[in-house]
Amino acid sequence: MTDLMDDWRSFLVRWSQEWADAQDPGAPASERHVRDEEPVRTRWLGFPPASEERIHALEERLGHRLPPSYRTFLAVSDGWRHAGGFVWLLAGTDTVRRHEDAAGLAEYFPGDLDDDPTPEDVLLAGMWERALQLDVESDAAYVLLDPGDVDDAGEWAVYCYASWRASPPERYASFGAFMEAMYREFHSLQVSRSGRAGAEFVNATTRALDASVETARLDALSGRYERASASLAEAITYGRPRATGLRDQIRRLLGETYMVYFPGLTADPLYAPEFLTVLAAEDVRHHRDGPSSAHRLRDASDEVREATDEILRQVGDGTFRYTAEGPFGGAVEEARELARWGDGDAAWRILRAALPEWRPIGPEHLAPVGLCADPLLGPLITPGRGRELLATPRAGQRGDTPAPVGDLDPPGLAWLAEGDPGNFLVSYRFVLVESVEPAELPGRIGAPENAVLNAPMTLWDSRTRFPGNRTVTWEDEALATVGRAGPGWSFAFEPRPGGSFDERWFVSPGIAASRGTRAVTVWSEPGRPHRPGVFHLSVTENGEERYAFTVRGTSVSRRGSVPAALDPDRLFAQNDAHAERLGERLGERRALEALAAEFGVRLPRFALSRGRLHSFRTRPWNRPPGPGEGYVTLGVVRARP
Repeated sequence: MTDLMDDWRSFLVRWSQEWADAQDPGAPASERHVRDEEPVRTRWLGFPPASEERIHALEERLGHRLPPSYRTFLAVSDGWRHAGGFVWLLAGTDTVRRHEDAAGLAEYFPGDLDDDPTPEDVLLAGMWERALQLDVESDAAYVLLDPGDVDDAGEWAVYCYASWRASPPERYASFGAFMEAMYREFHSLQVSRSGRAGAEFVNATTRALDASVETARLDALSGRYERASASLAEAITYGRPRATGLRDQIRRLLGETYMVYFPGLTADPLYAPEFLTVLAAEDVRHHRDGPSSAHRLRDASDEVREATDEILRQVGDGTFRYTAEGPFGGAVEEARELARWGDGDAAWRILRAALPEWRPIGPEHLAPVGLCADPLLGPLITPGRGRELLATPRAGQRGDTPAPVGDLDPPGLAWLAEGDPGNFLVSYRFVLVESVEPAELPGRIGAPENAVLNAPMTLWDSRTRFPGNRTVTWEDEALATVGRAGPGWSFAFEPRPGGSFDERWFVSPGIAASRGTRAVTVWSEPGRPHRPGVFHLSVTENGEERYAFTVRGTSVSRRGSVPAALDPDRLFAQNDAHAERLGERLGERRALEALAAEFGVRLPRFALSRGRLHSFRTRPWNRPPGPGEGYVTLGVVRARP
């Protein structure tokens, strides 16, 4: 008991003295409260200690022995003033009373219990009636000590509720935990109050916390980001100015975006160009009209606006490019070129190798967070890679290099047969061309009136921005994304083609693509309940078809001499029919595996599903109607009732 009392006494004395030192002796009388005159004079927020007899009398009145931390607190101070920012007087032995829920709050928190309530909801439902109320004077805030929520040490949970917070009551494991939280709240609020008054809130506690923030900064640069994050999180609860801006950098690279705003950095002309672009890119990703970045610029200085206006415009139209100084900047450019053509894994390896050479633009900069805003490199920074980045020592600091994160792209092509029925890539068609760069594909198979590459964007965005030919209705043009398909190969790929495969009308783009080289064309449509699946493969060379086959359900047609490795009778076994009906697509998987082995090709799953690639509109994959032939076009029009 003596040790506990000593702990309480030293803690409460420190709190009282820091509070007294923060008061402005020159404040006008209208801003001072009479209840504060004594604690300012005595430098003590508490009261004389309660005797054992008074504590015992309280326990007799309540019918409970008090929990250890509250009982010991009363033996040091029989009540407390300014518990945080919103409880002005905390009960002593004479003013503790039962709450009894006169306001009917149990009706709202947790509300009506269902048939299988959680233990937490059961505790909360009964808390309002049985709790002891500790707040005496407050800003409409309840402090409730619950004798029904008891831990193994005999401590009772404290619930704090204020209607103006518009949130459920906050739970603390004990009275001691509640008081520690209120001490942190005092610190956090006092930082703001002192700042508004043009003063600085400084004492031994703030100096120790600021030293821990600086240590955390060096830990983060050395790769010890978890330890740094924990230290910064503690400093944030005390309102230390640098802590949130530093920790937000760690959080963003771990994939967190909720309440990540880089405070203090977005208003600094040195850091704003990097951090405002990250916020703006998040707005673009969620199709928001720039609320995060615009809000940060609302009160920005002319210097910050001048430094960021053009960059933010580039983020909005998709032309922003992250840059960095020195060797890391060179690696960024090299990685972007790889990512541009779909090789995200190679791009990440380039960045990862150069991370030790990265240098901050100032002392508040922990990592190349601006990468997240780059339209090509940003998607590569997955939470796993973000952890690897943060764990890599940089900026000249020493530490252990983490084990590399595995590649995101599977080898080969067989992954295309793994999509579930609702996946964007469940049906597809593509052309692979040997010894031709991706940028050359529009010149070979692009629509004559528009044989150029569009800017890199996601598959979904390219579909919505370039909806296709609306005038010549028979033409089955593909909006194809392009990239590299392994050493020496390029691809043009379209997910979910608008038309269906029909050999009578099909014209392979591989014929035009294979001038002076080879090309492989694949078209796959999964089976449906009343329609068998289709898988077509053709190989062309120098503008002529060498061989081809089409599998439709259990029927197979072929042309030319198909190599044994690609024999459809072997790849699409008759006993696969049941598995195909279950959506397993075994024959398609075997065909894709054989195709990848035969030609040494692959397709980048990550870039196609989550990255950004160039695209272009191809020539039609079908022929025009001949003499005596026709076509029918069906359209759906939404009409008002």
